[in-house]
Amino acid sequence: MTPNEEASFPQPHFHTTQANSNKQKPTKTRSFVPVILIGVALGYLALMLYIPAINVFYQAFKNGVGPFVSNLTREDFLSAAKLTVLLALIAVPVNTVFGLCAAWAIARHKFPGRTLILSIIDLPFSISPVVAGLMIVLLYGRNGWFGGWLQEHGIKIIFAFPGMLLATAFVSMPFVAREVIPVLEELGSDQEEAAQTLGANSWQTFWRVTLPNIRWGLLYGLILTNARAMGEFGAVSVVSGNIAGKTQSLPLFVEDTYKQYETEAAYSAAVILALLAVVTLVLKGILERKTGVKSTKAH
Repeated sequence: MTPNEEASFPQPHFHTTQANSNKQKPTKTRSFVPVILIGVALGYLALMLYIPAINVFYQAFKNGVGPFVSNLTREDFLSAAKLTVLLALIAVPVNTVFGLCAAWAIARHKFPGRTLILSIIDLPFSISPVVAGLMIVLLYGRNGWFGGWLQEHGIKIIFAFPGMLLATAFVSMPFVAREVIPVLEELGSDQEEAAQTLGANSWQTFWRVTLPNIRWGLLYGLILTNARAMGEFGAVSVVSGNIAGKTQSLPLFVEDTYKQYETEAAYSAAVILALLAVVTLVLKGILERKTGVKSTKAH
């Protein structure tokens, strides 16, 4: 083939093909909707959470660390803190035992009224804490259903520690059960049946098979129960009488000192409750991460 003949063949037009491909690529338009939504969310959180939380810490420490520490050594603050811890120390174990029993019965057995029991367990989520406190007063108060019998036997429930404990236990009741039930349902009963086949009794099966498998869900429920028990205000305020040094928990101390224009003491106690919330969130995040890692490995 001569050079003239080679020149007569049409040459491929690569630049034309590349230009056409560039024309066919869709142009991406930048959307500002996600930016706007994120901005609205951050603004709402700033107004409702961040700015008030920063203000609490500022008011507590604006005169230095010395006044903050002195407010935490007040006799009425120490009494309120001790009472709050005592309420949690009793209510949390009681609700743990109840939650485990309820979760076991609901997750491992099908029986009539199961849905009703679940609804009753969820009742503290939907009912107002103030209404819960009023219910306790109508039952155990002086003019309540059991008030006459209790008064005859010298038993005081309302405006005393037992009433506060009942209110605290009521509002923190569902957390353990609600966290353990899904874990038990997901695990199934195969391992427990295998343990019983190998000769383990019910108690041994629970301690060596069931409890290790539900430990993260149980700890998650314990953290939430403790946080709600130590931070409850509405129901406890109705049944306690808010007597300083006697029936005043830490949230009630914050309200009482603020009303008495002792703002530094109120903000100092609020900082302690806020730090409790932060610790709860940190532990909650750790448990969620461990639970997520475990479920990923299982799959």
